[in-house]
Amino acid sequence: MGTFASVLATKKIRTHSDRFRANVEGDIENVAGVLKITAIRVHYELKLNPAEEADARWAMENYIEKCPAAMSVTGCIRIEHSLDRIAA
Repeated sequence: MGTFASVLATKKIRTHSDRFRANVEGDIENVAGVLKITAIRVHYELKLNPAEEADARWAMENYIEKCPAAMSVTGCIRIEHSLDRIAA
């Protein structure tokens, strides 16, 4: 959430706790006898005005390559992310 919030801030989109949240879930599978995290899904919800939506979509498309956590596991764990606009 922190990296996404930082990228949103460059577009002047506020991410206070009453405006921004994430639901995260993942999959753990038995891979050759070892439990392994194989997927993480992050679903963001953000209160936006219609004028902010394009900038928020741009941030969504560009934050992941700046995220230390995501970059640490890319290639090992599948990461999916999505964003829903909540009317402000």
